[in-house]
Amino acid sequence: MRGTEAKNPLRLLPVARLKALPQLCVSVLCVSVLLLPQAQAATAIHFSGEMGGLVTDVTGKPQPGAIVILLNKQDHVLLKVATDTFGAFQFSELLPDLYSVQVSLSSFIPAVRERIQIRAGMRSLLAINLSRVFSSVQLISMTPLPGGLMNDNWKWAVRANNASRPILRVLPAERRVQQTADPREPVFSDSRGMIRVSASDGAKTTSSGEADLGTQFAFATSVYGGNHIEVAGDLGMAQMAGGTQSAAFRTTFSRDMAGARPSVSVTMRQFYMPMRMGQGGPGDTALPALKTLGINFSDKARITDTTDLEYGFELNSVSFINRIQYFSPYAKLTRNLQNGRIDFTWTSGNARPELGMNGSDTNADLQRNLAALSTLPRVSLTGGQPHIQRGSDYELSVTQRDGSREYSASVYYDDVSNTTLTIASPQADLFPGDIVPDLFSGSALFNAGRFRTLSYNASVTQDLGQHYKMTLIYGAPGVLDPRSSQIGGTSAAEFRNLMETTRRQAATLRASGTVKCTGTRFVASYQWTNYKSAVPGPLFATQSARPEPGLNVMVRQPMPAIPGIPGRVEASAELRNLLAQGYLPLTTAGGQQLLLVNTPRILRGGLAFIF
Repeated sequence: MRGTEAKNPLRLLPVARLKALPQLCVSVLCVSVLLLPQAQAATAIHFSGEMGGLVTDVTGKPQPGAIVILLNKQDHVLLKVATDTFGAFQFSELLPDLYSVQVSLSSFIPAVRERIQIRAGMRSLLAINLSRVFSSVQLISMTPLPGGLMNDNWKWAVRANNASRPILRVLPAERRVQQTADPREPVFSDSRGMIRVSASDGAKTTSSGEADLGTQFAFATSVYGGNHIEVAGDLGMAQMAGGTQSAAFRTTFSRDMAGARPSVSVTMRQFYMPMRMGQGGPGDTALPALKTLGINFSDKARITDTTDLEYGFELNSVSFINRIQYFSPYAKLTRNLQNGRIDFTWTSGNARPELGMNGSDTNADLQRNLAALSTLPRVSLTGGQPHIQRGSDYELSVTQRDGSREYSASVYYDDVSNTTLTIASPQADLFPGDIVPDLFSGSALFNAGRFRTLSYNASVTQDLGQHYKMTLIYGAPGVLDPRSSQIGGTSAAEFRNLMETTRRQAATLRASGTVKCTGTRFVASYQWTNYKSAVPGPLFATQSARPEPGLNVMVRQPMPAIPGIPGRVEASAELRNLLAQGYLPLTTAGGQQLLLVNTPRILRGGLAFIF
């Protein structure tokens, strides 16, 4: 019996402990159940990422107390931390996306780095070097999670002597060789560019402000991370008007500075118009070259967490017969709502279509430079003296998102001086001294005087799945309406008096999307309105979805990549006012015929190489 009792360990326990044994088993079982998810989570896949790094000066000394700000793609502040005593910082539990960081410390130039990619289960490690001249942010590596961000290798490097600080000494041999080949990030980074060759049908009524045969290019790069240089150009030749040659260049320098990004641009254009109207008749004489110079300053500021301000100005100088100088300021205030935004825009002088361009595209800055470069000053003559079309525009728009639908309403007031109308192929003796040839067509520009109007638009956009959208726009744009098809006299003043300002009701149906299997992007629209008007407007509005008269189709088709050459090729086709709607025939008292062109019919194709 004793041997049996000795082999049974339960007989050795006191009676009280035997009675408590069932409760102990239940407790152990409960603890095991509670700890089981944590044990599984310890080996689970990380669906978030991290970002961290070291902040040092030019000598490699850690900089504690530096403020590091994390921003999303919309430049909204997400997190803000200060570096510790070792100059280190860390952002955890970040969703996979592109982020920006801004690092600032007193007596140093702020360091900024955009488009830092965070991947699931990965840690992005940065090295920030603060300087009084050029501060830089370098992406050192991306390592898998888990693991301490500031591991022993980095701690050793921080404590080491400046002269023998290289962190690569403690890395494995194979990684040491790889890193030694490229010990630091290049001076130029995030470089991208675009080259586009395009041509139009060369129609006599074409007046798009672009050459019939043209080459456009744009290039952007970053210098030490926070300094950005952009160069754009446009070279072309028109088949009409005696072979007009054109050249335009734009250079932009901008710098990231603690949430702001001021930029300075210089734009130069030169166009040759060899003949006056008549195109080579006995009385025709050569016109002087049209030269323009513009110096533009722009910046963005964050007033509150939900309010942004974009502002700037441009000093313009136009040389054509005489020299004209004028000032063009602008400002755009945006209030971000929970599911929408409110925009108030004011422009004066030149039109600013680039303010309404979508910034989500990776090449948005290149597109905006090309748009600004192709927006030419509209020059007209009155009594043989040149004048520039200028306007003041006030816009208020509200956009609200509700599930798969987006609602938008806008009202704008335009006050335009020296409003230019396009006359297709006028006779040589029509309005002498008040006609100037169009730059890229056989048409001419006529100064119709002042144009004031208050207009409005309302639209609703319905998402049709992930790739297609349908938009219905209704509004009343301001127009110039001829009182009659007969001009009372033969002078330019009588033609101006024939025009009166009014509004036309218009409805536009617009479809856009991307064909998933081929990658084709398209935008097609048609506007129903009374086309017996001279200016379908709006002339100076900056809304991205402005209704355009007539039938319009724009297609962008990715092409197969060229083997061995990085980048992509894209073909484009632009067909505007295909039905040639809105051409107004008028007759002078002397029996001369002229044709006013609201929106010219344009057939244009191009090929772009984007890298």
